[in-house]
Amino acid sequence: MWNANVSSSWLAGFTVCLSLIVSIGAQNLYVLRQAVQGQHVRACVAWCVVSDVVLIGLGVAGMARLLGDNPDLARYLTLGGALFLLAYGLIALWRMAMAPDAQLAASGGQLAPRGLLGVVSTLAVITLFNPHVYLDTVLLMGSIGARQEGVLKWVYVVGAASASLSWFVALAFAGRRMKRLFEKPQAWRVLDGLTGVMMLALAWWVAGSALAPAGG
Repeated sequence: MWNANVSSSWLAGFTVCLSLIVSIGAQNLYVLRQAVQGQHVRACVAWCVVSDVVLIGLGVAGMARLLGDNPDLARYLTLGGALFLLAYGLIALWRMAMAPDAQLAASGGQLAPRGLLGVVSTLAVITLFNPHVYLDTVLLMGSIGARQEGVLKWVYVVGAASASLSWFVALAFAGRRMKRLFEKPQAWRVLDGLTGVMMLALAWWVAGSALAPAGG
């Protein structure tokens, strides 16, 4: 019975997490871009997995109830995230429209080389300033995991961590396999266009959630 409960809790964490993260979102597009470029891919995968585990763990531990304690601070942070996403989206669209083909092909779609800190900090902002992340991890996955009994809560978190690791490793591998495709500047323009539109839409949604009246 114990083994069955462990397996059930692990599988619940794995399937729920995988169903939520397998989508074309800002974080996934960013990781895909870094994988195609071959820049700091392991660090990006590690960040995504660790952030998922920490946020889900906080939700399971009951931190979801504390998210509403500082609404003003949360609103300001959310607006800051919206501004960042807006700027990132505009840069991606500018790169799509204005960057010379030769420069795109030679630089792997990146107009300037970026260090580890710059890559991971950008990914951190994309992750943590997106309210949808908290809805998925802390609130939804956390509330499901909190209903598990005793140590099974953390078996559930391990299952979610396994799903997150599997997905982002697969995404990184797919990006490396697509490297030949992205030797063509047109492929980078398509990716930049998709990224730009995604970022602008997310910025609009994030700003709207921050500016919406309480209870509205």
